[in-house]
Amino acid sequence: MQEKILRMAVITLGIALLGGNSIWGQDLLTTAHPKTDGWKNLFEEDLSNAVFEPGGWVIESGVLRAEDHGTIWTQDSYGNFVLDLEFRVAAGANSGVFLRAGDIHNVLSALEVQVHETADASKYGMVGAIYDAKAPSKSMAKPAGEWNRFTITCWDSRIYLVFNGEQVINIDLEDWKEAHKNPDGTRNKFSKPLKDYARRGPIGFQGIHGQEGKAVWFRNLKIKVLD
Repeated sequence: MQEKILRMAVITLGIALLGGNSIWGQDLLTTAHPKTDGWKNLFEEDLSNAVFEPGGWVIESGVLRAEDHGTIWTQDSYGNFVLDLEFRVAAGANSGVFLRAGDIHNVLSALEVQVHETADASKYGMVGAIYDAKAPSKSMAKPAGEWNRFTITCWDSRIYLVFNGEQVINIDLEDWKEAHKNPDGTRNKFSKPLKDYARRGPIGFQGIHGQEGKAVWFRNLKIKVLD
């Protein structure tokens, strides 16, 4: 009987977490932006817990800004978590949020949530897409120069994205069973199935990707670890 009760408690906790009920006194929603009071800052103000090329990134007045094309990574690795952030881009800018990198020297070892003004050559290259794998269910981007908000939840094989108040991504990586192929039959550039990607790794932010002046800024980078 005790074992049955314990199993039911675990199931109830999982449903509550993914369904948006109050956990640890905090509404952790996969369909709306949460309150982040008391959450951990992803980066220290002096970037002492970050990995990046010197001079590549700066924080000024709480805003993280790329100075060149290099990626900035967390020193810590994360498995199950909620990441909340705001970003804005210059016209024509192209960046991304990398999740659970298997190797920080190879960005293709991480899932990328696209940060973009519009889109690029990829079918799944618009802002809010899981790059080259899944488009957002709707376009929620604000015009270049305005602040946008992402809430990204990673829970085992599930990935959720709330973008400016709307859930636009709700996927299970187990559905990506083949290399170079998405569940809808379209081709992607990944040399192994996404189901086999690391479930724990550093979080990263892509720098200026393209011409000089195509800037990107991030602020209010907050994380809630769920492990």
